[in-house]
Amino acid sequence: MQLENTFTVPAGIDEAWAAFNDPRRVAPCFPGATLDNYEGDSFTGTVKVKLGPISLTYKGKGTFVERDEKARKVVIEASGRDSRGNGTASATVTGTLHADGDNQTTVKMVTDMTVTGRPAQFGRGVMADVSDKIVGQFSSCLANKLGKSDEAAAPETAAASSPAAAEAGAEGSAAKPAAATKTAPAPAASTASANGVAPKLAAAPEPSTRSEVDAIDLLDTAGAPVLKRLGPLLIGLLVVFVVIRRSRRRRRSS
Repeated sequence: MQLENTFTVPAGIDEAWAAFNDPRRVAPCFPGATLDNYEGDSFTGTVKVKLGPISLTYKGKGTFVERDEKARKVVIEASGRDSRGNGTASATVTGTLHADGDNQTTVKMVTDMTVTGRPAQFGRGVMADVSDKIVGQFSSCLANKLGKSDEAAAPETAAASSPAAAEAGAEGSAAKPAAATKTAPAPAASTASANGVAPKLAAAPEPSTRSEVDAIDLLDTAGAPVLKRLGPLLIGLLVVFVVIRRSRRRRRSS
């Protein structure tokens, strides 16, 4: 099945292009996704999906098969298999970015997807509705992240261009060479542990590569569309049931 989605993000074309080419930035915005590894043009990870009480975990890999910076077009092929053997999923995602002013970018995503197993029972119509909601959550999360990066960069730029910063820079350049080469003191011996081995310094935390949403619940996400499509059928069955029941009562009374 082929699905198409279009949305906008509050960032210039260059920043949006950089974000879409870095799975570490976009993976946490996809509901239920976790990025395990990213190297070169390939990445691996998992996506959790729920069907009510049933939980599915797709482990798979993806590859950037095309990155056309001039056309701002990226093509990704991804495939995964449920860890319990309940189905497979594969997709080719084509993303095209267009500048919509200086600080806004329009993104068009075309997804050719093949799903087997239990999620396939929903059909194309319901999957399209689910896709719209997932992409809505994805674009909202990405817009929030890109918006925060702009807000964080603004104070730094303002501080660097302020008169106070210029004066501080001038004073720093006039400082004595000895002060410039001053280094932090070495850790004291008392910081060693009881067995004589110095404790390891904590490494700087890396950006989260896990979505804040634990899993995509297809029944919850597609609940309204499913009822919408099944409503006429359920009403029809109810009418048939009532007619049959009345006809039986008439036969008994006669």
